[in-house]
Amino acid sequence: MALFESMLILALLAIVMLQVSRRLAIPYPTMLALAGVLVAALPWAPDLAIDPSLALALFIAPALVEAAYDMPLSTLRHYWPPLLALAAGAVVMTTAAVAWLGVAWAGLPLAAAIALGAIVAPPDAAAAAAMLSRLTLPRSTIKVLTGESLLNDAVALLIFGAAVGAAMAPDAAGVSGWLSPRLAYAVPGGVVLGFVMGRLYVSQAHHLSGTLGGTLAEFVGTFGAWVLAERLQLSAILAVVAYAMTVAHHMPAQQSARDRVHSYSVWAAAVFFLNVLAFLLLGLQARAIVTRLDRPQFGQALVFAALVLAVVIGVRIVWVMLYNRAAKYLPRRSGSAPPSLAQGLVASWCGMRGLVTLATALALPARFPSRDLIVLSALTVVLGTLVVQGCTLGPLVRRLRFVDDDGLSDHLAEVRQELLQAALERLVGVDEPAAELLRQEYRQELTVSRQGKHPQVDGRIDQLRRLGLEAKRERLLQLRGEGAIDDDAFRTLEGELDWAELAAIPAERREIMEG
Repeated sequence: MALFESMLILALLAIVMLQVSRRLAIPYPTMLALAGVLVAALPWAPDLAIDPSLALALFIAPALVEAAYDMPLSTLRHYWPPLLALAAGAVVMTTAAVAWLGVAWAGLPLAAAIALGAIVAPPDAAAAAAMLSRLTLPRSTIKVLTGESLLNDAVALLIFGAAVGAAMAPDAAGVSGWLSPRLAYAVPGGVVLGFVMGRLYVSQAHHLSGTLGGTLAEFVGTFGAWVLAERLQLSAILAVVAYAMTVAHHMPAQQSARDRVHSYSVWAAAVFFLNVLAFLLLGLQARAIVTRLDRPQFGQALVFAALVLAVVIGVRIVWVMLYNRAAKYLPRRSGSAPPSLAQGLVASWCGMRGLVTLATALALPARFPSRDLIVLSALTVVLGTLVVQGCTLGPLVRRLRFVDDDGLSDHLAEVRQELLQAALERLVGVDEPAAELLRQEYRQELTVSRQGKHPQVDGRIDQLRRLGLEAKRERLLQLRGEGAIDDDAFRTLEGELDWAELAAIPAERREIMEG
């Protein structure tokens, strides 16, 4: 019951602080971190531990699916140099620097130090996206920063798994015996398993279309890919990534709009709730650690954690800026410009840590060497980066004064014209009054779309359409109040108006906000 009460209090604090986050333009994970620490500090908050293997599956699998679903292969191919530099280079360099600090300063065993480095290495894209969506940035920068999350999570988690396995192995033979299957077949086997499970899910998903069972099957498929990979001693991380990317590539052709909107909403709520839970659990563990340490030990642990935070921030800045300057001399595709110094500054400062760092810290076995120090350091890095970088990213971007990037708007206008032309061609030869009315509507939309330099025209049409929908909704509610319409008819018409309203509002307002 104490855990449930703590969860309720955290949820209430999160709701309140998220409103503050939205008004002050602070990334929502920053406020969640503060709420988690406040709840963990309550005297009646329970002492709670979570099974390490459950922590990885519960928190990491949905986060990987969400990131992989939004990462098409075309983006990986187009932006592979910066993505490789951030995902592989920055993660490996951060892990190495933190591991050196752990061995040299705190005397950690090498495997434990590498595990700490892998825990704090991957930035959290959700924290950056929460802020970047409100700011003016080049489209390429946003793509690279959001695409970075998928790859750096995978790289960091692979290093983390190897380090934990090596640290917990009883002897050298145990270490080599644990690593050999990973090197031999676990990595490619995980990719193959994820691809096969993704194709299997896609082939059967239409049987569950339009049902709550279909939404449940999405979670079963995600966690099933992770669990099956673990049972087969394959890479669960790569299995889930391959599974999600396969589903994302094939599902749009057979998924209805209703199922897609419902699925996105459920997944966004689930991942958000897992963020809340992870902050609470790590805060509770940190409180238990603090109570076990005496004053000198606690002071030394805080100093080490602060040094880890400084190394994490510093290594990313140095590595990203070195790549930013070197990118001018790398071969590029025609029409693509090297990243500017301002873009490099923003990318180097988008290093907030979040869910993956929390989950991997929670996944450390109870008898892991120097576990208390590692968990405390991980929490310090999460809180430090979210507060220091999260609260200053917005002012930094505004001070750099990026020019509005119309690339996405122009691309949308071009594709809309292609779609409208396809719709008009489909109606050729259909001589009916309804077809003629629809053709007129499509021609009007095509005319508006071709006026790409005058978006206010399109906006005014949608504004007037919403005005008409508002009148319809008011009349529908009036008829219901008068008892002139049955409840089942009311629900049906209400749903029709809801879908029409969704189509008439700007794209950025269709997404559910965190606060």
